[in-house]
Amino acid sequence: MANQASFSLHGIAPYKEKKGEEYMNIKQRDHFTALLQAWKKELMEEVDRTVSHMRDEASNFPDPADRATQEEEFSLELRTRDRERKLIKKIESTLDLIEADDYGYCETCGVDIGIRRLEARPTATLCIDCKTLDEIKERQMA
Repeated sequence: MANQASFSLHGIAPYKEKKGEEYMNIKQRDHFTALLQAWKKELMEEVDRTVSHMRDEASNFPDPADRATQEEEFSLELRTRDRERKLIKKIESTLDLIEADDYGYCETCGVDIGIRRLEARPTATLCIDCKTLDEIKERQMA
């Protein structure tokens, strides 16, 4: 079993809470800012790679099956980049929350979301209880 020190997300080691430490202090906010910026940088680099790949690989294949395969590959890549574009916007709005000192608190009930949950999902805006209720309601509506 790997120890926690060897684990990192986007090149950033998990935050180690200290006993009696105030929630969302400057060190924690700095940690999550660095984590979110590293994640955003990775996503932006992936966008650049996709643009280069599509430019370099774009060919007009004489065989319709080859052309269709390439178009399907590009379509899948573009859908993925669109999802990542939305994630980049969410990361930016999360960075705005940190800047406004509103990060780490549930937008529904106001309680602490928790460091471990934020490590797992840095863009989380709901505590685990509100997120669970939200998912239950969503399933009932479907």
